[in-house]
Amino acid sequence: MNEFQENIIKVLIVEDEPILAELNAEFIQKDTKVNVIGIASNLEEAKIMVEKLKPTLILLDNYLPDGQGIELFEYIINNHLNSYVIFITAASDMDTCSKAIRYGAFDYLIKPVSYQRLKHSLERFELFLYRQSIQKHVNQRKIDELFNLQTKDFVNMNRRSKGIEEITLQKVKDLFMQTDKALTVDEIVEKSNISKTTARRYLEYCVQIKLLTVELNHGKIGRPERLYRRLGK
Repeated sequence: MNEFQENIIKVLIVEDEPILAELNAEFIQKDTKVNVIGIASNLEEAKIMVEKLKPTLILLDNYLPDGQGIELFEYIINNHLNSYVIFITAASDMDTCSKAIRYGAFDYLIKPVSYQRLKHSLERFELFLYRQSIQKHVNQRKIDELFNLQTKDFVNMNRRSKGIEEITLQKVKDLFMQTDKALTVDEIVEKSNISKTTARRYLEYCVQIKLLTVELNHGKIGRPERLYRRLGK
């Protein structure tokens, strides 16, 4: 099991509306890889919790009783703390948005937030961490992929077939990017640690969107075996 699979994403929610904070916590913890480790209702409390709990990710409101969330982002940078930030805020002014982008916010969601949009953001963040965990060295393509995870088109993502999650899809894609050989369903199951039913669904989806092609192996008695190969280079 790799580092990404072993590590749970520790999330700190910074939100001064208690009901909204609890709703957000309940929603994101439906993902088994996410654990809400705390909820801060103001800026000073958030600073203390960031130092003490060391969250992987902070869901950050900008309008807080004792200051602005963007100040917490500056605090994280100035103190060299390793936390990523997704803004969930009513702050729609360009100044706040520009600062968030300059400081390296992973995403910026305007209230009232769509939970589908939040789920999409969290899935991309999981994939962002996963890609880092499996790659010790990078080339330009891999760097571009990491940066693009912060800007991937949500509208186009919504057109994807139901039941297809980005992180699982990327795991399947990565297996074919590492080889020119044809792979069987059983090989995908072994290498990616997903069920055979799930593997078949994602492989057929990759065929549908023309990432893979299918070959039939008639070498065994009975039903021919399906082999999947990357289409093109």
